[in-house]
Amino acid sequence: MGAGQIIAITGAVTLAAVLGVTTYVVTKGRASDAFAQCRSGTVVGGQIGGPLALHDAKGVAVTDKEILATPALVYFGYASCPDVCPIDNARNDEAVDQLAKEGLTVTPVFISVDPTRDTPDVLAGYQEAFTHLRAYSGTEEQIAAAAKAYKVYYQVPADKTPGYAVDHTTMTYLMLPGKGFADVFQREDTAQDIATRTACYLKSS
Repeated sequence: MGAGQIIAITGAVTLAAVLGVTTYVVTKGRASDAFAQCRSGTVVGGQIGGPLALHDAKGVAVTDKEILATPALVYFGYASCPDVCPIDNARNDEAVDQLAKEGLTVTPVFISVDPTRDTPDVLAGYQEAFTHLRAYSGTEEQIAAAAKAYKVYYQVPADKTPGYAVDHTTMTYLMLPGKGFADVFQREDTAQDIATRTACYLKSS
């Protein structure tokens, strides 16, 4: 099993533990759920999301008002992640391409949990590898606050040896302006899965 697989598995298990106390279950077909028809069976939701204070790839301070100005697919990771992050971000970018063909605007958002290495210059180079991706980071305190708001687990090793790996969750969150958290996508969801479900939310809102 590769390092990327270990990170993905550990992250998913840890996120489940973090969400356990505060989440609720929304089942498909529930009358009070305006987006019931968009969900894939049963999804887990809860108090996910909140204020963000970060900086973009130019080093400009931004908040959630700018970051989430459009519907967004939000993913937490780090730029030197060898396999999981680039694969997931490329998939999210592809989903946004598919949505654009339907006339739907969605932004794939990448928030780095490794602010020591992921400087604005690094973020700028990283997002250039994708068509639509917007990359952000911040101070250690700002990243910790963002991760807490999104119930994201990450662990930067205390001993930062060259090429160190950062353990982190690998979920992608669909956030809608004015509504907040809508749904979560797992690693096994394809670009088509994400595009189809996201389009449903946007057309139902």
